[in-house]
Amino acid sequence: MQHHIKSAEDLSWLLTHTGSFRGGYVTDVHVEKRRLLDEETGREILTDTTVTVMIRYRVRGMARVAKLAMSGVTDFSIFEQEGADCSSLGVIHAEAAAGRLRFWFDPQGELYVVCEEADFEEVSTPLASKAPARCPAQWIFQAGEGRGPTVSWMLKQLDQAGVPCAWCVAELNKQSHRALRFEGDLVPASEQEKAQPRGLRVQVYGPFDGAAFRVVLQTAPRNDGWGRQVITVLADAIARRFSGSCLVGDTIIPAADWSNWKNGDAKRLDRIV
Repeated sequence: MQHHIKSAEDLSWLLTHTGSFRGGYVTDVHVEKRRLLDEETGREILTDTTVTVMIRYRVRGMARVAKLAMSGVTDFSIFEQEGADCSSLGVIHAEAAAGRLRFWFDPQGELYVVCEEADFEEVSTPLASKAPARCPAQWIFQAGEGRGPTVSWMLKQLDQAGVPCAWCVAELNKQSHRALRFEGDLVPASEQEKAQPRGLRVQVYGPFDGAAFRVVLQTAPRNDGWGRQVITVLADAIARRFSGSCLVGDTIIPAADWSNWKNGDAKRLDRIV
């Protein structure tokens, strides 16, 4: 989901959609300053400042990761001392006046931004009905249009990549989200007859919460090199085939940039598995 924030009406939509980020927390704050060289004076001139805030929060049965990129920043403050933590959010406050947007991210005003406009982007998944014994690693893909991958398509991609797998369907139950199209485990083709084969959990959801479909790839608690290979192959194939956004940890990556992002630093894959 993407939304441009410029007016009071846009701010009202943002606060309604997010529930004012009640009970969420800030995971990252990035400041980017752009400068141009004045050839006459030989001096660099500041042309724009962008502050990007990443927020994790929960609302209406959804776990969401949001990116709010605020550009044309004219005032910015982040202040912590004596063990204070301005990353925890109560309810953020925002206003639009005199062509400016103002955001207060915490009650004390220690994280505060004044800007001209903002771009909101978000990836979400349903909250699990039961927390796993160990927190598994996830790769999430969200698209604004299309029907999403099928089981046969995923199996074909893995077979072509030299990682043949079998599909073990998981039965839907009363706790399953209403938009869940199908769920199951990808297991090595050579282990499908074993009592406890290695597996990669796959969930594909239909339209809800502003997305046409989303795919969740989740590693098992007992992971190894095979799981790393499978999730990487599927992530690459999905990002090439569909337009949307990928979520790794607290980082949202456009599908078109996924390959460059992943290859930019080998350690980045550690965030997936």
